[in-house]
Amino acid sequence: MSRPLRIEYPGAFYHVTARGNEQKDVFKSRKDRQQFLSYLESAVLRYGAAIHTYCLMNNHYHLLLETPAGNLSQIMHHINGAYSTYFNVKRKRFGHLFQGRYKAIVVEADEYATELSRYIHLNPVRAGIVATPVEYEWSSYRHLIGMSETPNWLTTSFVLGYFGGAGTNDKYREFVNDAINREGGSPLKKAIASTMLGNHDFVRELSQQHLGEKKADRNMPAVRVLNRPGIDEIITAVAGVIKEATLAKKACIYYCHRYSGARLREIGARFGLSDAAITQASRRMRIACEKDETLRKLFEEVEARLKMSSVET
Repeated sequence: MSRPLRIEYPGAFYHVTARGNEQKDVFKSRKDRQQFLSYLESAVLRYGAAIHTYCLMNNHYHLLLETPAGNLSQIMHHINGAYSTYFNVKRKRFGHLFQGRYKAIVVEADEYATELSRYIHLNPVRAGIVATPVEYEWSSYRHLIGMSETPNWLTTSFVLGYFGGAGTNDKYREFVNDAINREGGSPLKKAIASTMLGNHDFVRELSQQHLGEKKADRNMPAVRVLNRPGIDEIITAVAGVIKEATLAKKACIYYCHRYSGARLREIGARFGLSDAAITQASRRMRIACEKDETLRKLFEEVEARLKMSSVET
């Protein structure tokens, strides 16, 4: 049976889930869950992942994560591999802990980040484990509503940015609680070919840039964008082509977000913007470039200076 292609590129957002082999529990103790969270932390520190939302159930987990460096496979190999080794050694067992490979759907963040975050946090409620998400300890919900101190490796500013930024914890709480007793299907049901979740333009762009005529195949490698320029290199290249200051800044944000591999926090600090503002500005610039031929030609010149290319790995 064929399986969906992996789409990997800098700045991509994913909903990721992995289930226990034969539906068996992968978290059997408090220590197990703490250990898994430690691997999320090391994925952030070592591989540049940005974890926006998580929920650890008994036999599976959910993540909303971002890959500034376009290295989803590397990140997930670390998380699942390290945890499987820990689990097996602790219990003197052998074999696969997780059922097949993890499932990852690339997501249009501006359209679905908040909805997916809410869906993830309501997992324990839908499973009948708790009545409200605040009762469940093993998710990022308490951190986003300001009830628990946020660990350094968890990024809450991106999701909260859609509600007004810092100090909007109550708005997020209301947003999640509003759906507790309301019937509603999973937003993941809208995913195309179990691979992409977004509006028509988002899906079309991904299909054209990363899939082309390829079809899902078990042996098909991931598609990545390589040759990642640094922030300073991008600023220099843009300055050499675009002289108008406002447009140059927008172009720099776009290229830093899409291709530099730098974390949102780092890019935001450089340009004085929040994580959410960086993502939104990048998206607006992409749309403007698609519609404006003159702008598109300027960007092609920038890209030529950066010697950027998309290749298969």
